[in-house]
Amino acid sequence: MENTPNKNISAPRSSNQRSYSSDRGPSRDGARGPRRFGDKKPAPFIKTDGFKEKVIDMRRVTRVVAGGKRFRFRATIIIGDEKGQVGVGIAKGADVAQAVDKAKTAAKKALIRVGTKGTTIIHEVSAKFGAARVMIKPAPVGHGLRAGGSSRVVLAMAGIKDAIGKTLGSTTNKLTNAIATIHALEKIKVKPAAPKEKVALETSAPAAETK
Repeated sequence: MENTPNKNISAPRSSNQRSYSSDRGPSRDGARGPRRFGDKKPAPFIKTDGFKEKVIDMRRVTRVVAGGKRFRFRATIIIGDEKGQVGVGIAKGADVAQAVDKAKTAAKKALIRVGTKGTTIIHEVSAKFGAARVMIKPAPVGHGLRAGGSSRVVLAMAGIKDAIGKTLGSTTNKLTNAIATIHALEKIKVKPAAPKEKVALETSAPAAETK
């Protein structure tokens, strides 16, 4: 009786071959599975209710409670209408979506009005918050916005297109740098508008009777 090979028994796998699941990377035939979390591109500015928003920081925070640890998410978001209004909001939530929604609401409550002159600021300002220190200088038209990190996002959301921003502090924390930029923009002094001249109405007096 001839021994027929069993088709259910697979050939031994060599040490060079590796198996990938569809959610981890490329398979044997070269097809790529879905992107991982680290491969996602940053989301563009989202326009809602006349405001644009940008999430600059998302962290998972832990709190020790009775019975174990509780994990939550903290979102830092910047919103602005690019017409002089900008705000920073911070909030925590059970998931990312809840944290972003609560941070957006907090940012709308903390909106400030920035004094601008065309596409730049009126004068040089600087502010300090914690270990962050920010200086902002006006620039001529066409110079562009030269700033980095979260300071650039705050200035762009406020509608400032020509300015020079420098981060002079010893920290790279996005939250503290954003709040320091907000404090600097609050120091811009805007001259009050000149009161309108009151035009007196000319009353026509009756002509004197001549005899």
